[in-house]
Amino acid sequence: MAGSVGPGLTGSGFCCSAVLLLLLAAGPGLVRAVSEPGKWTVDVSGENQKPQYFVFRKTLFNGSSIHLRAVPQNCSSPFNMEVSWYLRNSHCYNEVYNKNLNPEDYFNSASVAAGGAAGAFASHTYKPISCQITPDTFSVAPFDPVVALKNKPPPPPPPSAKEKSRRKRSEAKKPEPKAAGGSSNQSDFDVVARSWEDGPYMFIIKVQKTGTGPWRLQLQVSMKGPHGFISATEFPLMVFYMVMCIGYVLLTVLWLVLSACYWRSLLRIQFWIGAVVFLGMLEKAVYYAEFQSISYEGVSVQGAVVFAEVLSAVKRTLARVLVIIASLGYGIVKPRLGALLHRVVGVGLLYLLFSIIEGILRVHTDRGNDDRSLIVCDVVLALTDSCVVWWIFVSLAQTMKLLKLRRNVVKLSLFRHFSNTLIFAVIASVIFIIWTAKNFTMSKCRSDWREVWIQDAFWRFLFSVILLVIMFLWRPSANNQMYAFSPLVDVDSEDEEEKEPMMNEAFEGMKMRGTKTETNGTARPNKEDEDLKWVEENIPSSMADIALPPLLDSDEETQKTKLEMSKMD
Repeated sequence: MAGSVGPGLTGSGFCCSAVLLLLLAAGPGLVRAVSEPGKWTVDVSGENQKPQYFVFRKTLFNGSSIHLRAVPQNCSSPFNMEVSWYLRNSHCYNEVYNKNLNPEDYFNSASVAAGGAAGAFASHTYKPISCQITPDTFSVAPFDPVVALKNKPPPPPPPSAKEKSRRKRSEAKKPEPKAAGGSSNQSDFDVVARSWEDGPYMFIIKVQKTGTGPWRLQLQVSMKGPHGFISATEFPLMVFYMVMCIGYVLLTVLWLVLSACYWRSLLRIQFWIGAVVFLGMLEKAVYYAEFQSISYEGVSVQGAVVFAEVLSAVKRTLARVLVIIASLGYGIVKPRLGALLHRVVGVGLLYLLFSIIEGILRVHTDRGNDDRSLIVCDVVLALTDSCVVWWIFVSLAQTMKLLKLRRNVVKLSLFRHFSNTLIFAVIASVIFIIWTAKNFTMSKCRSDWREVWIQDAFWRFLFSVILLVIMFLWRPSANNQMYAFSPLVDVDSEDEEEKEPMMNEAFEGMKMRGTKTETNGTARPNKEDEDLKWVEENIPSSMADIALPPLLDSDEETQKTKLEMSKMD
């Protein structure tokens, strides 16, 4: 079925395919923020007399290790400082990544915060540290115990004597609290704690100056799990990008092989599809390389991240431009765009510019923070998308109306076929948006943090599925040019086919003047016959012979006349 209607229907099929690409490439906007690093470096100086707090957030696997190391930068005079840290996990994802989090309120807190959820914490305070800092200065052995967070219930009534005796027996039988990580046998000398369950963690360091001399040092913090430095929320996303990258590589190779086999009869739309597949493969490869860099090194390569955002912006812009061109009827009802070409190029460049700016700002914005410039770019992109969608659907309505007037049954059937796919994509998108708003956007406590990666993976997977369907229908074959669209031939043939039925319908029931008959049933004689008849009746034959010899004499009579005249001479 696909082979008989696939490559040749380059009008309506191109339009519907582009609409699907727009819907799925755009989605509700990319929700992916900057990746969670695994290493941090902060500068600490003795110029500030107040306590200094440093907060580090990350979702960790069970058994992940937290490392802390100090590197002196300026230690010319003796100094003393007090260092303490506080490790806490929460079952609410948005509590840990709250942009308005005050570290002073959470530090050494043993109770559940307002609007938060249950969890546990561990803390440690070091003795005053001088300039002589060794790599194992902050090492902790054994690990500090993990204490469960307590709720703040109303004060209970004073217990009776029996309750006091029962409480004493239960406390005597209660096992000792589990240490952070459950084991003190650490392989690294700078490990200070280990995570006790999967979930989001906050690690707060407090540094307070006790001496008078100036000093400066760097604190290096790292969190490493069983899969490297990558976070627990982004590890499934790394696997997803690896699978998608392999899939796009196979699709690219398959498309190149088919294009090489039928390179003489390739259509322009097949080059566009190949470009989209290649951009998708390159984008997935760059994103996977970024996650691999975080997993092995603990930090992402900013150049690679920006390059991936630019590729994503180019792909989304290409989808919108294709939709606009197709909805205007290019290759369907008009051979060229004319003055509309400048508008299409302007809209594409505008969206590409703000999309690149928005992507760069997003990768440089911390998770949980809202930048005003980022909000402005989002508003401009939303307005541009609204105008593009309105323009697309108005143009699509006009194009489909013209195709119905031309009674092109094959293309209209393909429109209906793609409409079913479009309806499926719209329904799936609406369901996912409602699910995301309920579980993530409007939820006060996001306990299902393991599903955060789906927000980014869903739209890319749905786009890839629709692109795979389009590639199957538009695959290069031997019948490419047989079904290729030619505006001039199609318009002339369709006009000739429509001209006769329209004339019959317009003049039905009317009599043609040219076929009018006489009352006696005989046709009216021709004017030339009437003139010849009048000449024969009114002009003598002798005069006619003299006046019109070439008209009345035959060749034999002409020869006889010449012979008689020669005899007379």
